[in-house]
Amino acid sequence: MSLQILAIPSSSPVQETSRVVERRLANFHPSIWGDYFLKYASDSNSMSSAIADDRIKGLKGELRKMLAGAMDKPSQKLNLIDQIQRLGIAYHFEIEIYQQLEQIHKSYYELHDGDNDNDLHTIALLFRLLRQQGYAISSEIFNKFKDINGNFSESLIVDVQGLLSLFEACHMRFHGDDVLNDALAFAMTHLESIDKGNASPNLKKQVRSALKQPIHKGIPRLEGRRYISLYQEEPLHNEVLLSLTKLDFNLLQEQHQKELGNLTRWWKDLDVEIKFPFARDRLVEMYLWISGGYFEPEHKATREILTKVFSIVTIIDDIYDVYGTLEELELFTEAIERWDVEVKDGLPEYMQVCYKIVLDLYDEIDYEVTRKGRSNYLFYAKEAMKNQVRAYFTEAKWFHQNHIPMMEEYMPIALSTIAIELLLVMLLLLGMGDTVTKDVFDWLLYSNPKIVNAMKIVYRLMDDIAGHKFEQERGHGPSSVECFMKQYGVTEEEAKEELHKQVANAWKDINEGLCCSTNVPRQLLVRILNFTRVVQVVYKDEIDLYTHAGTKLKEHVTNLYVNPLPM
Repeated sequence: MSLQILAIPSSSPVQETSRVVERRLANFHPSIWGDYFLKYASDSNSMSSAIADDRIKGLKGELRKMLAGAMDKPSQKLNLIDQIQRLGIAYHFEIEIYQQLEQIHKSYYELHDGDNDNDLHTIALLFRLLRQQGYAISSEIFNKFKDINGNFSESLIVDVQGLLSLFEACHMRFHGDDVLNDALAFAMTHLESIDKGNASPNLKKQVRSALKQPIHKGIPRLEGRRYISLYQEEPLHNEVLLSLTKLDFNLLQEQHQKELGNLTRWWKDLDVEIKFPFARDRLVEMYLWISGGYFEPEHKATREILTKVFSIVTIIDDIYDVYGTLEELELFTEAIERWDVEVKDGLPEYMQVCYKIVLDLYDEIDYEVTRKGRSNYLFYAKEAMKNQVRAYFTEAKWFHQNHIPMMEEYMPIALSTIAIELLLVMLLLLGMGDTVTKDVFDWLLYSNPKIVNAMKIVYRLMDDIAGHKFEQERGHGPSSVECFMKQYGVTEEEAKEELHKQVANAWKDINEGLCCSTNVPRQLLVRILNFTRVVQVVYKDEIDLYTHAGTKLKEHVTNLYVNPLPM
């Protein structure tokens, strides 16, 4: 644990004396990006952007004709839909894709006829696209690829494209999809030895990329950026599709750069680096997190407000986890409970600044939702923030009491401190249009929906697995790893193995939730999926890329917000 002895004002600001307080310091590295994006802080639109926008409209029209037109085989339409989705431009064609997949679902048994009957690629692609769209088709369609002994046929080993599609389809599995559990092991075994085979160089690249990051668990825009470089190497790629993708990526990147510029200016005005030197300065990384779930151009205001809120939540998290004394944390928790600017003066100076920022942000949210005629729902956002700091305070008390709770005590609190409730409430308030009613808020907050709980489990456990060593070294309350080890008397590796299994099961719950009939807007379910995907990427390979942002996350930011695609 890193300790520093500092002379700070007493928790009661009216007292003139100071006392020496021991504070933990995590020694987080400074911002990777600093003022880099400030140069983009402008509302002006370039002439080249206007030209690109016109060109995009024309290409979208051509692609719509392709989607609506007849094709020689249904498999060709499946491949086109898959390419559109993987390249990251499906948001332009949601209605057309919905109509095409609905029609395919109604007649999908036709795909089993003739040449398609033993086409592993087509069947696996059909399965993945339909489950992604919310159709709970049976995994039994893969039984046809097994031999008389119940094993997948050895003849499939040479079908690299089929194995790759099977591998991707397996990540859509539900509980009880035993055939997909077998299929995943089979596909991985043979794909991992791809370099020994005769597949094309580009297909080998696709396999290596998929093994590192399956489509279903990747951030859509990041996966789109990665797939573009693979798709353009395909000898028979569609030039209309490729041109549209590149133009759209670069145009949207320009918008995201401007948003980052505006956010950087706001961040500098707050003087975060000086006022909160103990906390993680991760504005740009938080923007990637938020835009990972909400990248479309029409969601500019939602992206900017959510990035502000959760960048400040990161600071609050570090106040509770690292810097604040227990006495100070109790004062801050009470201040949030009261939600009144008048109580600010009873806080230490650094907390006064943070508290005022929170209230100002909520005033900004209030303005936005009032403008949309939805101010009666702001109550939910305030309650979510109150629940957040209550959970933070409980964890802080555990640390100061040297208490390692049982998993049954730990998980309810730990599932609150990851701010999923706050995130989803904000999404309902700001980014879901007129489809959201009080019933949707009640579903989210009071019915304990399985898909939301699964999202929380993925987030909490992957965060714990990735960050627990660093946290314990600097002085931190217990994570699920420590709680599990103590409760069951197992090693760290055994605990992490079990927690990884729980993450895998939570993904099955998410997949089932996407395919369940519900009155909840599908748009919300897709956002839940997308933000879970962000978590899967940020905490991948047991590394906390958000806290240690100078590693892989820097590369992701560069690919999405710095380097345009060459045309």
